[in-house]
Amino acid sequence: MADKIKPVLCVVTSHPIRGDTGEPTGFAMVELTHPLDVFRNAGIPTEIASIRGGHPPIDFFDLSDPVNDKFWKDKKFRAELADTKILADLDPSRYSAVFFAGGHGTMWDFADTKAVQHVIREIWEAGGIVSAVCHGPAALVNATLSDGSYLVAGKKVASFTDEEEAEVKYTKVVPYLLATTLKERGALHQPAANWTEKVVVDGRLITGQNPASAHGVGQAVLDLLAAKS
Repeated sequence: MADKIKPVLCVVTSHPIRGDTGEPTGFAMVELTHPLDVFRNAGIPTEIASIRGGHPPIDFFDLSDPVNDKFWKDKKFRAELADTKILADLDPSRYSAVFFAGGHGTMWDFADTKAVQHVIREIWEAGGIVSAVCHGPAALVNATLSDGSYLVAGKKVASFTDEEEAEVKYTKVVPYLLATTLKERGALHQPAANWTEKVVVDGRLITGQNPASAHGVGQAVLDLLAAKS
């Protein structure tokens, strides 16, 4: 199966500072490594890109997580992470799916980046899979199809909830509330209790609510790739 499948493009943020707080942020390590682990164990090729390329800033760097620890000790992964591809330079037709990892940094650079919107539109309209977890669905906020409609309009999605944002006390820090904004775009938001795993599959759109959902999103992408191959 894996030999026939085009790579999964994994995208992370390049934004390093959490609003006006001066606190460092970036992508959530667990939200990249857990889906990567699923893909790698299945033999699915992957590539890592970021908005600006190079080494992306890391948020929630937790080496007590065994998957994080395994990847951090992997020289090949560390080299790839240190030299991520610039998203705007890539040809979306090369990929079977795109996956957007979360981390608070995404709230400042995913939604308004033209390359994000372009990659989503091209992969979706070619019949590919669009997926994201936690704050990663910020990539979907302004993603439109060729007819001008929002991709998420009328579709069931999961994302970091307004309640989870309130619990971590960043409601007034982030530039918008993710779940609320997705609903304003017509998404049918499917929340679960704070910090519990929630993965929503609506056709070729696969989304997860929080870090606990990262593995499940990866597995759902793999399952759909397997079904399509």
